[in-house]
Amino acid sequence: MRGLKGKSVLITGGSRGIGQATAQRFLEEGSQVFICGLEREEVEQTVEKLAKLGKIQGIACDVSVEDQVLDLVAQAEHALGGIDILIDNAGIAWEEPFLEITAEHWDKIIAVNLRGMFLVAREVARRMVARGKGGAIVLMSSKNGLAGEVKYAHYNASKGAVVMLMKTMALELGPHNIRVNALCPGYILTPLAESIDSPEFIAAYVNNIPLGRLGRPAEVAAAYAFLASDDASFMHGTELLLDGGQLSQ
Repeated sequence: MRGLKGKSVLITGGSRGIGQATAQRFLEEGSQVFICGLEREEVEQTVEKLAKLGKIQGIACDVSVEDQVLDLVAQAEHALGGIDILIDNAGIAWEEPFLEITAEHWDKIIAVNLRGMFLVAREVARRMVARGKGGAIVLMSSKNGLAGEVKYAHYNASKGAVVMLMKTMALELGPHNIRVNALCPGYILTPLAESIDSPEFIAAYVNNIPLGRLGRPAEVAAAYAFLASDDASFMHGTELLLDGGQLSQ
């Protein structure tokens, strides 16, 4: 991708699955990377694993906790010498029928997937504006933010809200030359997905995807890299769907 070499990238949820694949992709593009994840040991393992590809550092952070987010962004900015790109990727999900969702479970999903998305994006955007060099922010939504899916009411609601957060950010941050977009993957085979769904469910789900397979973390990482790159320099305020054609049916 054009324009990624030498850029400084903060990736939340960067210690596993899609986030780890994204950290790897940006390092391969010549960027320097700072990641966070919920588990310190997992972050350290990812940093060690990817260090041979380039400059990467990271810390543990719960993105739903404001003080931790403020510390994360401050440490990332110090380590990177400024943040050019934010990949706001951290999120959680689990299957639960609408009638059985507790207020506690609802609040947990919203706290990470929406509040956390907002807290990180707001703090990074503030620093981007103050720095005056523009930047790119990509929020992780989902194809579930564009169309409903049974047993995921809390997740669907959080991801739909992320799309509207992105569009409002785009209106307000565009004048500062900060591009904001959202990525909307379909079913991607990650450790999180495998922990939620049985192999039998996954095999049956493939029948809903015209390409006949699930997505791979590296494919989402490539889409993140594209949206952050100069190749997407006029993409702003939009959502990029990456679902193997599922929503075209």
